[in-house]
Amino acid sequence: DDDDTESAATSLPSGGTSAATTAATTASASPTTAAATFPVTIKHKFGTTVIKAQPKRVVSVGYSEQDTLLALGVKPVGIRYWYGDYPYATWPWAQDELGDAKPEMVNAGGNGPELDLEKIAALKPDVIIGLTSGMQADEYGRLTQIAPTVAQSADYVDYGVPWRDIVKVTGQALGLDAKAKTVVDGVEAKLAKVRTDHPGFKDKTAAVAFFFNEMPGAYNSQDGRSRLMTDMGFVIPKKFDELAGNAFYFSVSNEQITVLDTDVIVWLGGSDAVVAQIKALPLRTSLKAAQQGREVFADVLLGGAFSFGSPLSIDYLLEKLVPQLATALKA
Repeated sequence: DDDDTESAATSLPSGGTSAATTAATTASASPTTAAATFPVTIKHKFGTTVIKAQPKRVVSVGYSEQDTLLALGVKPVGIRYWYGDYPYATWPWAQDELGDAKPEMVNAGGNGPELDLEKIAALKPDVIIGLTSGMQADEYGRLTQIAPTVAQSADYVDYGVPWRDIVKVTGQALGLDAKAKTVVDGVEAKLAKVRTDHPGFKDKTAAVAFFFNEMPGAYNSQDGRSRLMTDMGFVIPKKFDELAGNAFYFSVSNEQITVLDTDVIVWLGGSDAVVAQIKALPLRTSLKAAQQGREVFADVLLGGAFSFGSPLSIDYLLEKLVPQLATALKA
């Protein structure tokens, strides 16, 4: 059920309160970095989208794409609120890039799960970007009546597009291919340094785990959080993909928690209360990772950086998470 799937995505690691909304400002791509020749044609799971001219007004309907747009120097006129109590749905690592822009929240009611199509239309976007939205065919059909809409590739499960692809496709849609390459290369260099500085990460198994609806679980190898672990050298067990099926995560009963027992477990608690629940799980102490201190408990901000998995949040993630992973593995 897609509603259940997205409920898990928005509730992990935590929910949030409504972000303020005000009048939108016009977004524009830097003419010095725009290099693509328009029209541009982008293939995705629903067919192809043709963008006839370089977009100036961009609406982001993905759950985390505002970060990618801001990393490319584009300030969207509309953003989809995901979670977190931050102005304009922009977390700390992206606030400098947002500057004084005041994008509209395009959720129904400001922070609801559905999109407000009338509000999106009123923003008069030149393009709608939804690579991290998990949109289905009916929603795509409605959005594309407003403006050319870019959906994710069919090569990945919903919400499973790698951050590299998100940056590259967004850059293509906006005529910012060169800028996108620069952004990707910069992040790749930082990840390569992690692998060089921490050879002990290589081939160690890892679980990015959670506790949701009174059940423990973890993300499969296609989820962005797990992809970041593999970018650092870790391996996600094949069993996780089997358990997840066509979804990006799986849950198990408390009695089956041992499936999460890997060389290192990163728990995304999202709040002190949830972390306390995780630590109190009766069978968690049966995990070797727990017995030997090979667990990392991410706070709200670190969990958010993990979940956004964007060029801007990855910087924060590596700074805070890598030392904790190294300490856990030494244990």
